Amino acid sequence: MAKKDHIGRRLWRRWDTRLSLIAITLYLGVALYGEAVYQYHKIRDTTAPYNQVFDEHRYVKPELFNFLSGGQAVKGRPFYPLGSDNLGRDVFQRLIQGTRIAFHVGIITSLIAIPLGVFLGCLGGYFGGKIDDLVVWMCATVASMPGLLFILAVAMVVGQGLLGVYLGIGLTTWVSVCRNVRGEVLKHRERAYVQAARVLGYSHLRIIFRHIMPNVAHIILIAFSIRFPASVATEVFISFLGIGVQGEPSWGIMINNARLRLWQGIWWEMTFVTLAIFMLVLAFNHLADALRDLLDPALRAERVEG
Repeated sequence: MAKKDHIGRRLWRRWDTRLSLIAITLYLGVALYGEAVYQYHKIRDTTAPYNQVFDEHRYVKPELFNFLSGGQAVKGRPFYPLGSDNLGRDVFQRLIQGTRIAFHVGIITSLIAIPLGVFLGCLGGYFGGKIDDLVVWMCATVASMPGLLFILAVAMVVGQGLLGVYLGIGLTTWVSVCRNVRGEVLKHRERAYVQAARVLGYSHLRIIFRHIMPNVAHIILIAFSIRFPASVATEVFISFLGIGVQGEPSWGIMINNARLRLWQGIWWEMTFVTLAIFMLVLAFNHLADALRDLLDPALRAERVEG
């Protein structure tokens, strides 16, 4: 526990990482709020506010800046802080639901890809021989397939919706995790503490999960911080193509809808969605770099030698 607290303090001490953690926490809070709104209206079987259509309120410009400067809200219609789209739907509320979907995709696909990659990497690195050959062959086979086409194929087989996105992204992004874990386990399996555990008669599973795994845990943390934004970006692209989530305001769907109206001067929907994606990816990338600097043994050794 002391080591985790120490790492947490070191992360918080860096101003860029501190901003990244604050930004990710804010995004998480927005996603939780969006989930509560979604579940509330799903249970009550009512139309959620972000899907309510008001034809008479189409293309309302963002009112947040006017409100902050002392302006008054227009009576007789809803307040649109980030404007409205072509159907009079609130861009701000739809952006919140897009954050909810992004966190769904990032978390669930990581829960599929990372455990699979860690499990196969541990098996191949620890046992070696034919098991390792099989793991290496699986990695090479999956890595040789065009990732996006495989994701689209899985999504088409499972059906349009988030389930196909979860499985497609999760089953195609475990290779890098597996290779990194396998390389670390190959180094650790010949070390003295592993040899001592074998002499004491400990089982292979106990040696892997009780002795080796704590020494490769940093790979899991770094992999999650890298895979999360990558999965979100992939989901945005798939939804942009019309294969992802249906009936819900994914960021990809919002971008696809907004691009058709840019030439009309309707800039706010595209702008705010792009900023939301950019800030989320930037925050996770900064966090991944900081975790790698603090937890990667190779980088720590370079700093000591320097």
